[in-house]
Amino acid sequence: MSDHYLRLVPTDPYWQPDPGAAAAVVAYVAGLFAGPGATVDEVSQTRYERVTVIDAGMYTERITCPRCGGGIGLDWLGRLVREPGLGLDRLDAAVPCCGAVLGLPTLHYEEPVGFARFEVTARNATRAGYELDTEELARVADLLGHPVTQILAHY
Repeated sequence: MSDHYLRLVPTDPYWQPDPGAAAAVVAYVAGLFAGPGATVDEVSQTRYERVTVIDAGMYTERITCPRCGGGIGLDWLGRLVREPGLGLDRLDAAVPCCGAVLGLPTLHYEEPVGFARFEVTARNATRAGYELDTEELARVADLLGHPVTQILAHY
């Protein structure tokens, strides 16, 4: 069985909201999927000790270099994230295609990914569309106190 996730992360990878703001966003997102014809298995928040890759699961299929246009294997990013002692305290690395040192968030991902210490997740959310529209994303940002990025994931 597979699951779909709507993942909302701050645009600043290091930023975390206060607990009240985080709870307000969870309640707001849950409410978006509570009406007729809408469902959600769970809406939750997660805080991470270190910056974490917030990927798109099966939607993360391709990464390219913004400098040379070369392809970067997903296995490269996976090894980088798992490298002992690295964590993601530094968000730059020498890319394998041309050797340029680039910020991981600046790489071109086929579908959006994020880097964050906080996320709000809605699992198996359905309605006319499970993506949040511009106004809904603006409301999340207002409640949270920081702009957010939306990542759609499938695992």
